[in-house]
Amino acid sequence: MEVDRFSDLADLLKEDGFKGTYKARTGEACDGCAIFWKEDMFTLMHQESIEFRDFNLRDNVAQFCVLKMRPNHSEKDTNNKISKTQTLLIGNIHALFNPNRGDIKMGQIRLFVKKAHTISGEWGNIPVTIAGDLNSAPQSAIYKFLASSELDLLQYDRRQLSGQIEGYRSRWEFIRAHTKAASSWSEEELQLAAGSEGITHLQHYLQLCSAYVGVPGSSCTRDGYGEPLATSYHSKFMGTVDYIWHSKGLIPVGVVETLPIDILRKNGGLPSEEWGSDHLALVCKLAFADDSSRI
Repeated sequence: MEVDRFSDLADLLKEDGFKGTYKARTGEACDGCAIFWKEDMFTLMHQESIEFRDFNLRDNVAQFCVLKMRPNHSEKDTNNKISKTQTLLIGNIHALFNPNRGDIKMGQIRLFVKKAHTISGEWGNIPVTIAGDLNSAPQSAIYKFLASSELDLLQYDRRQLSGQIEGYRSRWEFIRAHTKAASSWSEEELQLAAGSEGITHLQHYLQLCSAYVGVPGSSCTRDGYGEPLATSYHSKFMGTVDYIWHSKGLIPVGVVETLPIDILRKNGGLPSEEWGSDHLALVCKLAFADDSSRI
């Protein structure tokens, strides 16, 4: 999750049995990313992070935790004995907002999924869940890259990779469909997006699925693809930018629906007295594909 008061949040969640780790954004910003887990359910085995400024990709960060289920939560055999313990990788990111810098945003997400795939392999190809604020609309080019595992950069305007436009009335608005009108890319922009000179076709190897798309929902809260209609609502924007993705080693068995649009509008924006963030929480219950353990 994206947080700006980790210590306060950690103290509150500790009362409910959670432990967490925090990665602050570099530069002058006072926020960062955090991952929390139930101490009686998981043991932290490994953690890593990415500082994107090391790749000339601004001050955003990402973090990863390898979590191992404790024996009392692992699968049991027919004799009620523990047969194995499950391990998974959790990744978290807050991607760049700037709609015009799709090259940087794509570069961040490319590195994020590449690192997730690498860590998963180092731990025996364990299942992966990645989540966060991608600052990208459903069915944008960035969304397509995650869902289909590949993308031809030159088929898109770099300013539209995240499905954002500088909209009417001087406010940022998101569009659902990506544009096919490609604009000129500089060599520097292509290298930031792709990571290597001369590369224009991106590919990753995680075989990701969206958790919310995998669980049927109501037309009051979901768009035509199955994603929430809105995960953020403030004075300049209402739409979906937050996601939970999982690899094929995990199965979504339930999600918490976001608020309907009419309720959001009645609240007049977020945060409010009732909702303490300008983002709505996404919650998904996952099962390991080869047993009945729940996350």
